[in-house]
Amino acid sequence: MKQSLQLRTSQHLALTPQLQQSIRLLQLSTLELHQELETLLIENPMLERVDDPMDNAVRLLADGAINNTSTTPDAGMESAAQADNNTPQEATADADVPVNDSVSANEEEWSFNDAPSGASNSDEDEGRPQLEAAHISLREYLLEQMRLTLREPRDRALLELIIDTLDDNGYLTESLEEIHAGLPIELLIEEDELSFALKMLQSFDPPGVGARNLSECLALQIRRLPKIPFVTRRLALSVVETQLTLFAQRDFTKLKKIFNCDDEDLREAQAVIRQCEPRPGITFATSSSDYAVPDVIVKKSGNGWQVLLNQDVMPKLRVSSMYANIMRQNRGEAGLGTQLQEARWLIKNMRQRFDTILRVSQAIVERQRNFFTHGAVAMRPLVLREIADTLGLHESTISRVTTQKYMLTPHGMFELKYFFGSHVATETGGEASSTAIRALIKQLIGAEDQKSPLSDSKIADMLGEQGMVIARRTVAKYREALKIPPVSLRKSL
Repeated sequence: MKQSLQLRTSQHLALTPQLQQSIRLLQLSTLELHQELETLLIENPMLERVDDPMDNAVRLLADGAINNTSTTPDAGMESAAQADNNTPQEATADADVPVNDSVSANEEEWSFNDAPSGASNSDEDEGRPQLEAAHISLREYLLEQMRLTLREPRDRALLELIIDTLDDNGYLTESLEEIHAGLPIELLIEEDELSFALKMLQSFDPPGVGARNLSECLALQIRRLPKIPFVTRRLALSVVETQLTLFAQRDFTKLKKIFNCDDEDLREAQAVIRQCEPRPGITFATSSSDYAVPDVIVKKSGNGWQVLLNQDVMPKLRVSSMYANIMRQNRGEAGLGTQLQEARWLIKNMRQRFDTILRVSQAIVERQRNFFTHGAVAMRPLVLREIADTLGLHESTISRVTTQKYMLTPHGMFELKYFFGSHVATETGGEASSTAIRALIKQLIGAEDQKSPLSDSKIADMLGEQGMVIARRTVAKYREALKIPPVSLRKSL
């Protein structure tokens, strides 16, 4: 086959680095955005942050005295403005600098309000911060009680061995037989000694610790509850020790037949059991809470609703005047020119990100006015395409904007995706939002008679009376999404 050269022309779409950065910033959450920003501030010296979080920190001098002079962003902005206001001789010398390389502090500042971010705090805020108390684990709490109770080293060692087998909920993860089988034979430890150590552990606080199952855990707590009548305590112990499954299934009819009691006796025993904690060690568990910060705030304004960007989560950036002056003096530095362009891209993309979030939020509020006025029952069906067509954006852009972005409303804080939902047809030919139907289901279940709760079929019939055609399995799906138990578990005496 003969080789030859051929020239062909073709077209293809390519994402520029600026567009790629804009898309990436748009889909980041508030926390991820600030983490990305900290990385970019370290990598690019041309960027500086106006709202420095360390502006209000206490600064110490070399001799240990407190420095009362505060550095505010306004001071930096004034110095940058003074650096740009060159003398006539300097302006003549820099007259040949290209326009693209010139830097103006007013043009590149990234700010959304005129209030100085370095404002002084009140006297109460200037006090010393309160330090959080040291966390005590369940193991440390039990060992402290052991040191105050036991004196013999052998007893302490056996009890500490059992404490080490507890899980985070305070349950014994291994049986005494398994623990005894794992001990060296030369120690001559009897299984009765382990049983005594377990009994000692079960007498410690919190009540129920050291239990081998849920039934034993509840029984240990019921025995230690104060001011409980003897008959009620005995019935509650019998229920948790022998018929805990029927009690969990709320099969009160069988329970009354088994224990030969009436509704009042069983109701009192149920109240005693509900005082118990099924996971006694949960109070010592370390759990980190996830906090969501709103990106936009909706407020009542006259006859309408006003959408505002949350100024606290909006970083304020600008091009560093110091490095800009260095670049003017060394116009041949290609590295600084590239970093300057990247800084400008970032500032522009950050502004575009928040502008897009604001536009999408305003369009959502405009279409969900009834929700902000009457609540979730007035939510109307809404899809991404409707917002995309209104704003002239792509559906993927709306999806990125509404993911992990939150709106603070008078009804609470919601993710922007919360306002989008499928629709259900009504008998009149209209549409009802799935969010509104879930709210109605929650209202119906909240107002039901606990002695005769509503079944899924009954709820579907009640919604049908209001003109909403919905199947029983759909009601069950919405009820499970709301984390509401079925009818058998909602029944009460």
